[in-house]
Amino acid sequence: MKRETRDDIMIWSAVGMLFAGVGVSVAGFLVEPLGIIHDTVLWFFAQCLIWSGAVFGIPVYVRTKINSMIGNIPEKEKTEAKSRVNNELDQGK
Repeated sequence: MKRETRDDIMIWSAVGMLFAGVGVSVAGFLVEPLGIIHDTVLWFFAQCLIWSGAVFGIPVYVRTKINSMIGNIPEKEKTEAKSRVNNELDQGK
């Protein structure tokens, strides 16, 4: 599976879960007894929010931390690491 396809599936599933959570919550207000939401509806809505938050939040957090760690590496070490990787790739051919 391509990275773009996987990302699209994750994003659309998160958006779908948000719509499902909001839809069930609104439906909870409209069915008898009016204006009272059952605990299971709130639980489902919370699970939808957790899933969406995980899909959107965790990759952003990890990417930010990795970029921060890369930014803390001195420039000399970056160039040495890049040249080492390139040499290893050339030897592997």
